[in-house]
This record gives sequence, C-alpha cells and structure tokens, in this order.
Amino acid sequence: QVQLVESGGGLVQAGGSLRLSCAASGRTFSTYGMGWFRQAPGKEREFVAHVTGGGNGIYYAYYADSVKGRFTISRDNAENTVYLQMNSLKPEDTAVYYCAASRGVTITTMRLTTKYDYWGQGTQVTVSS
Repeated sequence: QVQLVESGGGLVQAGGSLRLSCAASGRTFSTYGMGWFRQAPGKEREFVAHVTGGGNGIYYAYYADSVKGRFTISRDNAENTVYLQMNSLKPEDTAVYYCAASRGVTITTMRLTTKYDYWGQGTQVTVSS
C-alpha cells in the first residue's frame, strides 16, 4: 500500500511558477513509476508528466505536449517525493493536480489513468490572467 499526499498548489498569475510536491509512504518508492495528472472543471483527468521507476538510479521523464518545455518532473528517492516544477504558467493550466504511482506502466500506457495503482487527493492550481 502506498499513500500519496500532494502539496504546493495555489493561486499564481500567468507567467508565474509553482512547485508541486508529492510525498509517498512506503519503503519501495523507488520502484514505482510516478505520474502527474490534472483535471479541470468539466473535463476528464489528463496526463501531465511521468518519471520512471526501477531503483537503478536511471530515470526518464515524459511530458504531455501542452506542458513540454515549461514543466519538469523529478524525484528524490531518499525523501520519497516526486516534484513537478511548473514555469510560465498559463490560465489553461488551472486544474486540480494529482500524483499517482504505478509499477506496471510502460511508455505506451503511462498516459492512461487506469494504469496507476495509487492516487493522491489532489492540490488546486489556479492561474489568473
């Protein structure tokens, strides 16, 4: 069982930055692939970014086209935490952001919410124009 707790959301003006954190419980955090998703009102939950797991010290990051070049996902296995650095924020980035953990995703499935085993409660990000 893995518990995930997001933090770092808030209100920011367009062009600003926020860093989200997701703290995970458990001693096997490094073996989980970690994803960030977001859900805006009236819309489906969508993929934002993913960082691979495996525990071998080599990790790869993947991004949705809409955030590529602006957002950076990273992980600190010593702290059991995954981060999402968000720069050059736009009003369309406004959403509840969720982190999720999975041992079974691949490059072709990491964008699917159904492939993640554990989810956090979400943190609200609001970008004003």
